[in-house]
Amino acid sequence: MDETLIHSKLTLDPGSPSPPFQINVPYEGKDCIYYVYDRPFVFEFLATMAKWYDLVIFTASVSEYADPIIDWLEAEVKKRHSVCEQIFKGRYYRQHCTYYDGVYTKDLTQINTDLREIALVDNSEFSFLINPSNAIPIRTWTHDDPSDPALLDLIGFLIALSYVHDVQNILGLRLKLESDSF
Repeated sequence: MDETLIHSKLTLDPGSPSPPFQINVPYEGKDCIYYVYDRPFVFEFLATMAKWYDLVIFTASVSEYADPIIDWLEAEVKKRHSVCEQIFKGRYYRQHCTYYDGVYTKDLTQINTDLREIALVDNSEFSFLINPSNAIPIRTWTHDDPSDPALLDLIGFLIALSYVHDVQNILGLRLKLESDSF
C-alpha cells in the first residue's frame, strides 16, 4: 500500500500540494496526523483491476493506520467510477506478515494456498522474499512525480496476466532473467 498506491507523511513540506486525505492515528498516547497522497492513476487502476481480479491489500502497516486509508481508497474509486461493489475482498496487515531477518515479508499462502492465482504488486523487494515467483515489482512513489505512469502502465500487463493459468510461469521468468544475467 505505502509507496505503491499511496504515500503518507507526518509533516507537510513547505510548498507541497495539500494532501487529499489525512488521518489521525493515536500512538503511545499521542495523536499522529498522517497526510496521505494518492499515486497518480490509483483510482483508475483500482477500478479497472477490480473488474479482473479479487483485490486484496497486504500491507506491513498496522490496521489502525491502514484501514482508514483503505476505506478512503475504496470510497474514492466508488465515487469516481460509479462502482457499487466492494473493491477490496480482503485486508492483511503487519500481524499477517512474516518477520524475517529484520524485515516484514508477505507469505501469500495466507490469502490462497494456490499460488498459481496470486500476484503481488509491491515496491519493496522484501515483500517478495517468500513468494518471489508471484512478484510484480513497481517503482517506489513518494508523491515526487505528479504524473507517474507506473500504475497505468501495469493495467495492460495485468489484464493479459488474468488469462494465464499459472501466473508463476510468467512472473517467475523475471527471476530466471535476473539469475542468467550474472
